[in-house]
Amino acid sequence: MSQDAMQRLNQLPLRDNLRGLSPYGAPQIDVPVQLNVNENTHPLPQDVIDEIAASVREAAHSLNRYPDREFTALRTALAEYLGRGLTPENVWAANGSNEVLQQILQAFGGPGRTLLSFPPTYSMYPLLASGTDTTYIAGHRAEDYSLSAESAAEQVRTHKPNIVFLCSPNNPTGTGLELDVVRAVYEAGEEFQTIVVVDEAYAEFAHDPDSTALTLLEGRQRLIVSRTMSKAFGLAGARLGYLAAAPEISDALRLVRLPYHLSAVTQATALAALKHTDALLANVEAIKEQRDRIVTELRGMGLTPTVSDSNFVTFGDFEDPNAVFEYLLEGGVIIRNNGLPGKLRVTAGTEEETTTFLTLMRQYMERA
Repeated sequence: MSQDAMQRLNQLPLRDNLRGLSPYGAPQIDVPVQLNVNENTHPLPQDVIDEIAASVREAAHSLNRYPDREFTALRTALAEYLGRGLTPENVWAANGSNEVLQQILQAFGGPGRTLLSFPPTYSMYPLLASGTDTTYIAGHRAEDYSLSAESAAEQVRTHKPNIVFLCSPNNPTGTGLELDVVRAVYEAGEEFQTIVVVDEAYAEFAHDPDSTALTLLEGRQRLIVSRTMSKAFGLAGARLGYLAAAPEISDALRLVRLPYHLSAVTQATALAALKHTDALLANVEAIKEQRDRIVTELRGMGLTPTVSDSNFVTFGDFEDPNAVFEYLLEGGVIIRNNGLPGKLRVTAGTEEETTTFLTLMRQYMERA
């Protein structure tokens, strides 16, 4: 935002906790290889495109009517996808997992309440807190960005938060959390009735996808697992996020959701995609292969990439990360400089995209 625009914004009676904030958003630059926002860069298979088109065409016949407010068919399909004995009553959905998280904060956060998370982590968490007048508490991690069960639980006992966000695999580090961290945080929050949210946006890319907090839901009324169709399913443009939790969590979110918040087109698109789960998730294995290739080859260049459970890799260490970013951009590749000291982050793309990135990185390191 320009200085002039900021001055004009500050002339408005904006809420105090929003003053000085910048809107979330990575640069949208049209270059041949876009590896900066953790999208699934594989195009949708043609049969999936055809299914979505047919489903949306059918939905178009009734666009003069409001959509199913309870999106029952979609909740049923999502529950079937997740398995583990979950039913439609355990599932809620919204326009991207960001809206899911926002609704959680609207229901359980707000003025006088707190959200604890553990930076470096997803940068939307404090912005969502500000937008709902929830006080954000920045916890801490170890120097290697790990988070132990003991440390996390102690921080919960110290801060007594109303809500905790755990990101696993974590963005931007890519590292997954052990399930004992989730258990410890939940137990530490018992006294304060803390809502514990495990943000599993990248869960399908984990080395062990079965190591998911979904396995901990039974008997834990205040545990929520958030997912998305943006990443593994390649539907970033469809904006469909969802959660699994006790049925009463969905009842709470019904109190704050906007009427008919999921359009008929969104529901039709997601339902069509879920009919082709196997085909869409086939790309996940190809992405994981390129992710691990990035880790291996960057190590061979003398760099220090993280061992990632997501579809991206954070790597360094650089004296001037922005110089690397600009060099890659000049070569037609955009990655993410998200402010971690000495670090950059790259999405694992197709084999061709990954090769282009690695070739440019090798050239840069040879020059450096």
